[in-house]
Formats: sequence, structure tokens, C-alpha cells
Amino acid sequence: MNILANRKDVAKLAGVSEATVSRVFNNIGPIREETKHKVLQAAKELNYHPHAIAQSFARGKSNNIGVIVPYLPKIHLISTHYFSELLSGIGAMLGESGYGLLLLYQSQDEQKDYVKHFLSHKVDGCIILGSKNAKGEIEALEKLHQLNLPYYLVNQTFSGYPFHSIDAEHDQGSFQAVSSLVSKGHERIIFLNGPLEYSNSTERLKGYREALLFNGLEPNSSELIFQGNYSRKSGYQAAAQIAPLLPKARAVFAANDRMAIGLMQGLSEKGFQAGHDYALIGYDDSELSKMTSPSLSTVKVPLFEMGQLAAQKVLHFISHDILAEKNERLPVTFIERESSKL
Repeated sequence: MNILANRKDVAKLAGVSEATVSRVFNNIGPIREETKHKVLQAAKELNYHPHAIAQSFARGKSNNIGVIVPYLPKIHLISTHYFSELLSGIGAMLGESGYGLLLLYQSQDEQKDYVKHFLSHKVDGCIILGSKNAKGEIEALEKLHQLNLPYYLVNQTFSGYPFHSIDAEHDQGSFQAVSSLVSKGHERIIFLNGPLEYSNSTERLKGYREALLFNGLEPNSSELIFQGNYSRKSGYQAAAQIAPLLPKARAVFAANDRMAIGLMQGLSEKGFQAGHDYALIGYDDSELSKMTSPSLSTVKVPLFEMGQLAAQKVLHFISHDILAEKNERLPVTFIERESSKL
């Protein structure tokens, strides 16, 4: 007798698929009596008991996928390039599959609890945007993961945890951007990063340092590294600290386009013009990057495709009751425009 037996063990002993075991215990669809008897007998021998939440989830479908986004006062997340592209990709895939998108806001001060959305039958699966490396977040994700409920993280990876995620190769994007600046003769490169509680920030920092090291430059110049919060305002404010460095460090890499554009505006007010007095590269390839003067060099992140893929993975998880891959990363591309050409 194995008190730790799972559905896979039952399926193996009964000689059926895991999906068949799930259908037997949730009384879904026509099932041959002989097959049902085999499954129940195997479960009895193994002392297998399906989890109550999993049963509840399987019996009550909502035909909605919850998309969880952070609620930040005074910030219109949905109007930003980052969130609008992700949501468009998710929505496109869900629409093709006959599922609805339920947008769920979560306050930064609210205790994280993703399982409650399944228990209330609000959603059949969830996609989590804007998560960050914090104790409460990790605990909530561990609970979600242990219950084997359909979910995916987008653009956030937790090192050492087996959480399901779709991400981009941010270290490579940063490496490409900084290497481009080095190839133009820049040896002192300023980096305006985002908060390190986001994995894409730590990965961009890694790529920045690796590019410098690869090109034989000092990777630990902490006086050249600054931190914003991915908002245009934080880029604008960083101009006060960065402007005094420009005569000796004439290149800046910003971890997203919004900060890059804010920095460009702040430095312009101090008499420094991007593409003339210093080289500037952003990140994300937002629509605004093409509209600035000069146009902004940047790194294209396939946000729409990341959203699509996350939705596809969750739907596959729901329909097949099995997950093929836990983590996947999509490639990024450096795009050179006028702002980095002195």
C-alpha cells in the first residue's frame, strides 16, 4: 500500500491513461464499466484519493481564464505597451478557443492567494503577469503548483522553483544591446535598470556585465549602474544623476523604453541630445520608440507571442490534464535606430 500514490501510479496499475483516471473520478463522459472497475480497483490497492480541489475544479467549468495583474494606483497598466501586448496575445488565443478572459486585479498589499479563484469556480486556469520575487508570492505559487492547477507565469522566473513560466531571453537582449555600444567604441556604459525583485531585471544586469566582460571591459563599475521602476517618470528623475557622468560615459542602456524616453527628456532639458551627445538604447520595442526624435534603438521582446503561448499552454493543460513543458523562453532581437548612432 502506497499512501503517496498519485494519478500516474493508478493509471499504470490499471493499464489506462492519466486522463482516463481523471474522467473516472470526476464522472466525465462515457466510460466502459470494465475500465471504471480497473481504475477503482487500482486506486483501492494503492490507497489513492483524488484531491478535493482538483475534483471540484474538474466538475465545475467556467470557460474563463483569469489573467492576474497588479493594481498600482495612478498607473494605467493596460495602456502600457508591455501589458497591452501581453493581453492582446492572451486574448487572441483564448478567443480562438472559445474561452473568455477574466481580468483580475491584485493589490500589492493584498495577501496573495491564487487558489481562491479556482475554488470559487471563477476560472478554469490562470495566467499571472507582474509577479515578483517576494515571500508571499512564492508561497502562493507553491500552493498553486502543488495542487496541480493550470497556471502560467509570464516574464518572471523563480530560480530554484519548478513553476510554469513563459519568458524571453533577457540576458541575451541586454548582451546584444551593450555589445552594440561597445562595437562603436564606448567603454564606459551607463545602465538604468528596473527593480531587482523582477527576474528580467536581474537577467538584464547579467547580460550587461557579461557583454562588458566578453569585450574585455570592467563589468563591476557600480557607479555606472542606476535603478528606476520601469516608469517614464523614474527615467526622467534619473537624468539628474546621469547627466554629470555623460562627458566621460557617452552611452546609456535603459531596461525599458519608458525609462529610456523619460531619461531622454530629462537629459534634453539639461542640454544633452540623444544620438548627438550620447548614445541611448531602450528595451521592449514599444510604439513610442519609433516616434521619438531621434528614434530609439531598442530590443524587441515578443510580448504578443509570449501571451499567446501562455494561453495555449494553460488551455492544453486544461483539455489534456497534463503539462508537456514547464518553462520556455523566446528569443529577442536588437533593433538599431538613430538614438545610438553618434
